[in-house]
Amino acid sequence: MRISTNTIYQSGISKINNLQTEQVKLQQQISTGKRLASPSDDPVASARALEVSHAQGINDKFADTRKTAQLKLNTLESNLTSVTNLLISTQSSLVAAGNGSLSNLERSFIGTELNGSLEQLIGLANTQDASGNYLYAGFKTSTKPFDAAGTYAGDSNQQLLQVDSQRQMAVNVTGNAVFQAGGNDAFAALKDIVTLLNTPITDATSQAAFSTGIATALGKMRGAVDNVLNVRADIGTKLNEIDKLDTAGSDRSLQYSKSLSELQDTDYASALSDLAKQQTIMEAAQKSFVQVTSLSLFKFI
Repeated sequence: MRISTNTIYQSGISKINNLQTEQVKLQQQISTGKRLASPSDDPVASARALEVSHAQGINDKFADTRKTAQLKLNTLESNLTSVTNLLISTQSSLVAAGNGSLSNLERSFIGTELNGSLEQLIGLANTQDASGNYLYAGFKTSTKPFDAAGTYAGDSNQQLLQVDSQRQMAVNVTGNAVFQAGGNDAFAALKDIVTLLNTPITDATSQAAFSTGIATALGKMRGAVDNVLNVRADIGTKLNEIDKLDTAGSDRSLQYSKSLSELQDTDYASALSDLAKQQTIMEAAQKSFVQVTSLSLFKFI
C-alpha cells in the first residue's frame, strides 16, 4: 500500500495538534486549579459534582433558615426574660401587700405600682421585632395582639420554618398561649389585684375577703410565672436543637466540599507530571515529523 506525502503530513500535524490540545488542557487545569472545565472532560464526575453542588446549596439554605429561626427565638427569649422578671417583681409586691400592718393608703400605693406593672406587661406583650412585626400575634403580625384591657386580637397560628430536611420548627409563640393559658390570665389577675388593693378594709369581713383575695392572687401569679417559664423552656430546647442541627449541617458542608474537591480540583502532582510527559512526547513527535517529512529519494541517488 502506498502512503501519499499529503497523508504523512496530515497524520503528523494531527498528532502534534492533539498533543498541543492536551498540553493546553493540562496548563489550564494547573492555572485554574479545576480539573473539569466542561462536562465533556469527565461526564460521570461532572454529573456527580452537579448532584453534590445541589445538595450543598440545599444544606446552605437550611443553615440560613436556622439563622432566621435562631434570631426569632432569641428575640422571644429576651422578651420573655423581661416578662418573667416583671411577674416575679409583681409577686414580691403582692406578698408585701399582704402585710396586715399596712394601712388602706399604703395598700393603695402598692395598687398604683401594680397598675403600672400591668401597663408594662401589656407593653411587653405588644413588643415588635426589628422588622416591625408583633411577636405574639400569630400570623396577624401587623395587628397589635392586646388592647389596653388585655383582650387578645391575634390568632393561634404557628410560624413554621424548615430548619432541616426532616424538621419543621415553630419559631413564634402566640400571646394567648403565653399570657392567658391554662386559666392563668396574667392581665386579669393583675387587674383583680389592683382592685383588691384599692378596696379599703373596714371590718373583719372585708379583712377576710382581702386575705382570701391575696391568696388567690398569689396562686394566679404563680401560675402565670410557671406558664411563661414553660414557654421559655420550650424555646431553650429549640435553640439547643438548632445548635445541634448547625453542627450536623457544618459537618455535611465539609463533606460536600471534600467531595467536590475530589471531583473537580486538579491533582497538581499528577497534572505537572502529565504536562512534563506531554512536553517530552511533543518534542519527540516534532523531531520525528521533521525527519519523516525531510526524506527524499534524491538522497539515495
